[in-house]
Amino acid sequence: QVQLVESGGGLVQVGGSLRLSCAASGRAVSSYAMGWFRQAPGKEREFVAAITWSGGRPYYADSVKGRFTISGDSAKNTVYLQMNSLKPEDTAVYFCAAALSLGSSWDSWGKGTLVTVSS
Repeated sequence: QVQLVESGGGLVQVGGSLRLSCAASGRAVSSYAMGWFRQAPGKEREFVAAITWSGGRPYYADSVKGRFTISGDSAKNTVYLQMNSLKPEDTAVYFCAAALSLGSSWDSWGKGTLVTVSS
């Protein structure tokens, strides 16, 4: 497994931007598929975005396409989620996760970072 620590959450106004970071330790992130998930109050955890290092194609939930961008820096063992044009419905705890590959289970999780979008 890999250890994951998220950072970068906070309070932002509608239309604003935030960049979340996920620092990994234990193994290089380039050997995993990396994903971001979120859980809003009273709701189920949902997929936000994922990236694989072989080919580097990103995947996004429909609700964030065109607004969020997932990227990674293998030299820093860090994955990012750039969030633009934030909406109140983006308010949630955001979690970073790692899987051996897309389609396999997300085995490693961070503790999450809270994003609050105020109107």
